[in-house]
Amino acid sequence: MRAVVIIPTYNEKENLPVIVPQVLELTDVDILVVDDDSPDGTGDIADALAAEHPRVHVMHRTEKGGLGRAYVAGFGWALAREYTHIVEMDADLSHRPVDLPRLLRRASRPDAPDLVIGSRWVAGGGIENWPMHRLLLSRGSNFYVRVLTGLKVKDATAGFRVYRREILQAIDLSTVESQGYSFQVDMTLRVDDAGGRIIEVPILFVERTLGASKMDGPIIKESALRTASWGIERRSRQIAALRKKLQR
Repeated sequence: MRAVVIIPTYNEKENLPVIVPQVLELTDVDILVVDDDSPDGTGDIADALAAEHPRVHVMHRTEKGGLGRAYVAGFGWALAREYTHIVEMDADLSHRPVDLPRLLRRASRPDAPDLVIGSRWVAGGGIENWPMHRLLLSRGSNFYVRVLTGLKVKDATAGFRVYRREILQAIDLSTVESQGYSFQVDMTLRVDDAGGRIIEVPILFVERTLGASKMDGPIIKESALRTASWGIERRSRQIAALRKKLQR
């Protein structure tokens, strides 16, 4: 396995110097920081970390383009190199570096899952320091996704995940326009539609203690609308396939 962890950043100057050394200490992965021109100087901190650690790389983007575009740019960078696995990980320490080795070990097993999701909502997973409204939002969002799309995944909105190189190559990343929660759902659906095998591994998700959350009303609204659209499209395909089967 040769893995790279993509960490998108926007105003994460407090968290980045903490998470990067922890990931490097616990694993032998490379790190790609994708910074969206953070006004707080996060990009400069990323450059300093890269100068200190050969396994750290930095991509500077010239505007705040959103989580989805940052990850897609990072995927392109990783696929242009010889990485076998590409990891998504938040900069704010809500994704604990201590859980990363377990996700990587599961991704490297002989059954070669195409996507390993660090899941809050399978047995053994959970959350820490979340207010009730966040818990209800996440639980409700994932129930909404399952009902509308038919996905069996318990935590399709999770952002701590490991992709196998081949599944990202099978997806047309140039057509991905979603952001926030909806980006994670979008990518999960695309992996499933491509016939990819999805495995969930329990993790503990910890609420950030430094910096500000990027989750807001427009992101939640986008996720709900996009998921409804994907659900209608997906269910329509399933009905068409069933009709075709019955007519044989």
